[in-house]
Amino acid sequence: MRISDLSRQTGVPVPTIKFYLRERLLPPGEPTGRNQAAYGEAHLRRLRLIRAFTTIGQLDLTSVRTLLAAIENEKLPLPGLFDVVNRTQVPQEGPRPDNASVLRSARDSVEGLIKEHGWQVDPDAPVSTHLAQVLAALRQLGCDCEMDFFTAYAEATEQLIVRELDLLSPEKPNRAAAAARSVLLEVALTAIRRMALEHHVALRFG
Repeated sequence: MRISDLSRQTGVPVPTIKFYLRERLLPPGEPTGRNQAAYGEAHLRRLRLIRAFTTIGQLDLTSVRTLLAAIENEKLPLPGLFDVVNRTQVPQEGPRPDNASVLRSARDSVEGLIKEHGWQVDPDAPVSTHLAQVLAALRQLGCDCEMDFFTAYAEATEQLIVRELDLLSPEKPNRAAAAARSVLLEVALTAIRRMALEHHVALRFG
């Protein structure tokens, strides 16, 4: 197919596809003539993956490049791939509370949550730090939302994650599908939470 066919089938404008080609986010097509190339199903799949990451997943192109490289690196085990997924979705550095002791206390609480559930998670990993920053901000804002509340969140989410990973083939897991599912289901969880919030706010206060 021609680049115009790629654009028509994916909804990605031709100039954007050409940009992805220049940036090596999309592999080159098979040359068919001067300034012309043919593209196949692999290009369609890659373009749809990039589009999902950038539009629904709201990832920047640097994160998308990192994620695509991890997907293609067959020597990188699945735990490493999911670590890359986490790191592309979590800010490396968030705003710090004006009181350092608040953040230290929040970090201790997050470490306690990790130990309570027996999770193999580094307390200093970006995702752990991000949760500590959330908890510290909630405390400084006077929100009634302590770790017992997050324990319920953790238990519900763990069940969902087990179901998600059950979708992976243990023999030959589809790495692109695994990464895409992880990114997009995070968005879906947020959307479902907002829907439930809208419903119950209407029930209680409407």
